Amino acid sequence: MTDTTAHASHFQAHDDHGHHHDADHKPAFFARWFMSTNHKDIGTLYLIFAIVAGIIGGAISGLMRAELAAPGIQYLPTWAGTDNFDTALHMWNVLITAHGLIMVFFMVMPAMIGGFGNWFVPIMIGAPDMAFPRMNNISFWLLIPAFTLLLGSTFVSGGTGLGAGTGWTVYAPLSTSGSAGPSVDMAILSLHLAGASSILGAINFITTIFNMRAPGMTLHKMPLFVWSVLVTAFLLLLALPVLAAAITMLLTDRNFGTTFFDASGGGDPVLYQHLFWFFGHPEVYIMILPGFGIVSQIVATFSRKPVFGYLGMAYAMVAIGVVGFIVWAHHMFTTGMDVNTKMYFTAATMVIAVPTGIKIFSWIATMWGGSLSFKTPMVWAIGFIFMFTVGGVTGVVLANGGIDNYMHDTYYVVAHFHYVLSLGAVFGLFCGFYYWFPKMSGRMYSEVLGQLHFWVFFIGVNLLFFPMHFLGLDGMPRRYPDYPDAFAQYNYIATVGYMVMAAGMAIFFLNVFWSLFAGKKAPDNPWGEGATTLEWTLSSPPPYHQFETLPRVH
Repeated sequence: MTDTTAHASHFQAHDDHGHHHDADHKPAFFARWFMSTNHKDIGTLYLIFAIVAGIIGGAISGLMRAELAAPGIQYLPTWAGTDNFDTALHMWNVLITAHGLIMVFFMVMPAMIGGFGNWFVPIMIGAPDMAFPRMNNISFWLLIPAFTLLLGSTFVSGGTGLGAGTGWTVYAPLSTSGSAGPSVDMAILSLHLAGASSILGAINFITTIFNMRAPGMTLHKMPLFVWSVLVTAFLLLLALPVLAAAITMLLTDRNFGTTFFDASGGGDPVLYQHLFWFFGHPEVYIMILPGFGIVSQIVATFSRKPVFGYLGMAYAMVAIGVVGFIVWAHHMFTTGMDVNTKMYFTAATMVIAVPTGIKIFSWIATMWGGSLSFKTPMVWAIGFIFMFTVGGVTGVVLANGGIDNYMHDTYYVVAHFHYVLSLGAVFGLFCGFYYWFPKMSGRMYSEVLGQLHFWVFFIGVNLLFFPMHFLGLDGMPRRYPDYPDAFAQYNYIATVGYMVMAAGMAIFFLNVFWSLFAGKKAPDNPWGEGATTLEWTLSSPPPYHQFETLPRVH
């Protein structure tokens, strides 16, 4: 037992006043899970919630791929329970909207920030818990009514049929005069609650990271995962209130006779787009930055050397965060902006490729000359780097205002952002899950199933999303449930890809259940001496109480 772990385990049994704690004491089930102020238990709740939401959101995308497998309208009238063609098409918009909102607000964000952020930020900076443990609790529990409202909105009137059929962007005027009934109002309230949850979480992380680091843990010594969560928290704090303003104006346009987005009353629907994308662009970095942090930890661990260019990596994330706020209108190249504005947003968007490139090349430089071991977390991390690079390259293509006139609202854009999110952020989530699973559960997963999961999933998602680039170049528009025969081949391949990916997910869940019930006990540090960050120097699985910190230096 090293000196550090001896200190830590001695410290775990005593609080600051030297009082002995009964390590076996466990609170009752309800008190522990429903009234929790423990960052690990709350992190676990977030991860479970994200998995449930991900299954629902993924199933919805499966319905969409089934409909798109062949030309013609196949299943929509059956699902909508009607022969009315308009109602069937509205059903399609509801699926699109639900899939987007669920995956963004109830899968990726709760898993990345709520799950891994809560679990590991306090441990990595040597803090006893988050700064505001009870606020941490309500941050999680706000998501339950938020998600319930969103799912419930699909069962109430939304204009042509049941549910909010606005797309995840909720553009006016479709979301104002274009959808009668309470469905869109429920979706708006759902986003308000989810946003409040994230803002509270962001305040909590900023305070914790600035005020609760152990002695000697300067900002320039924090693990890169902590840096990534810090930058993400600032993005949340600055972006989400703008979304809140935009959807509040939607709400008053819908219900109280205002005309913020209604040209007949002096408003402007494009104003909504500016407000939404001022949130929406930083949002994509909110989803990917924690993934950057996770991949940095893993690449360093499995290369058995410190990450290359640590400070450059940290400040590249800060730069991505800053520049991410001044490029929003590249989502709006087709709204009739003048050519000078287009040139600015094109140039500013391309600038983001620089800090992103620094990160990609630093990960490669970390592996270069390292003593590599291709364990499951590492293959996911390498997969992440590959996928994210493909998504980044197509992003540089779309950044050009002139090219985007042609590509806008085609499947090329769908391919681009799914390579960044479905294949970037989600690969980052699997990285973190496999890397930290022994720490969180105290059990080892099956390495064979982990590797199998990676290869099946990797092949599946590439079959699913790569053909969409060609569909987009050929001009197939987004958000349509039907298409001409010319697009049939690529759509069929994409649907097969979805089925392969779903098989990969089955392997994942098999692995999780097998590990929890039959996996062998995890050692204190499952990844060997190369993993020296704080979370591996402390016992695993962690004790229930909150003294898992290095002793204070007197």
